Amino acid sequence: MPCFYIGKKVKHIIIIKISTMKTLFLIAALALGTVTANAQETCETPKVKAGDVLKIAAPAHSSYDHINFPKSNFIIKRGGIANYRALINQEVEVTDVTMENGCIAKVDVKLANGKKFFNTVNTVSVDFKEALAAGELRLK
Repeated sequence: MPCFYIGKKVKHIIIIKISTMKTLFLIAALALGTVTANAQETCETPKVKAGDVLKIAAPAHSSYDHINFPKSNFIIKRGGIANYRALINQEVEVTDVTMENGCIAKVDVKLANGKKFFNTVNTVSVDFKEALAAGELRLK
């Protein structure tokens, strides 16, 4: 193994064979390809567009987690009635769809009967995929 002297210290130069370098490069390329293939996710949300009608279902917990209603104190300050039970089985119409990476991320909805939510809010945003998975929103 060749070596050279720098003062009193000896440094060895390690010679890596060309075939070993090719092997390391191939392993690195395969690892990078595997990571990028796993990073791509497919869109499994149903396709909805503006004008489609959905139904609000009962929340799994005491409140809706993925339908972004305003807090009760804001509803009351505006003169509304914060009655979440009245929303169960109400039909809502999609007004706007926000796409993210080719999938539906957020949906803005309004009541299909033309009234306001809690007599104060015209539209509400919904985390579409999570709301469907949690059962807060159903396709009609």
